[in-house]
Amino acid sequence: MTPAAPDPSDAQAAPDPVVPGAVNLRDVGGLRAGSSITRHGVLFRSGNLARLDPSGTRALAGLGLRRVIDLRDDAEVVREPSRLDGVDVVTQRVPLFLGSVESFFRDDLSLDEMYRRLVDDSSARVVDVVRGILADQPVLVHCTVGKDRTGVTVALTLAAAGVDPDAVVADYARTEGLLPDYRNRRVVEMLRAMHPEAVHLEDLATRSPAPVMRALLVDVADRYGSVADYLRANGLSDDELVELRRVLLRGTAE
Repeated sequence: MTPAAPDPSDAQAAPDPVVPGAVNLRDVGGLRAGSSITRHGVLFRSGNLARLDPSGTRALAGLGLRRVIDLRDDAEVVREPSRLDGVDVVTQRVPLFLGSVESFFRDDLSLDEMYRRLVDDSSARVVDVVRGILADQPVLVHCTVGKDRTGVTVALTLAAAGVDPDAVVADYARTEGLLPDYRNRRVVEMLRAMHPEAVHLEDLATRSPAPVMRALLVDVADRYGSVADYLRANGLSDDELVELRRVLLRGTAE
């Protein structure tokens, strides 16, 4: 007998794991996806893992992760290497931006333009991330802050699996409230000294506005038909999309 699909009204976000030293770390379980919800304990997202103390490393190990997907470029990894000693995981490097993070501040891009470039210029690597999520679970996807590269990639993954657009957008928008004020003040002050005339600096450094993600999802759907079709166009197979839904959603194959 097949169990009844969960009532989406029962959906609730998982409590954020407590991992000392990790920034913006959370479980994307509990998001509505039609008559299903996303599973807890399968897909996590965060900022970098360079400031974990021993208790943080133990807490991270306690999540049972099997894979960590690092979206940072080589310079970021060298500058702030992840502290994963004692955590038995596969680390997958998928640098997403074509160009350095610094270049986006120098060019004073808006978040909309940066995300459009990520979708267009790093499409094959977005597919690589999705395949990494399919390869092992639980899996953690992270970049430096967990806002832009992680935000876009996780949003596309969730949308392709059938998560409701409002839930995808809300998960992305949560980041802004999870970045500590002291961190934002320090980062903005440093960047403002380097780019005094930049218009979009604070958005790039600290904000995750819901309308930006909503516009991105609409743009991808307008150009490709759907987010799933975007991934198909860049090499993901129908079987992999079915597996993505099975992995991430409750009530799809139980």
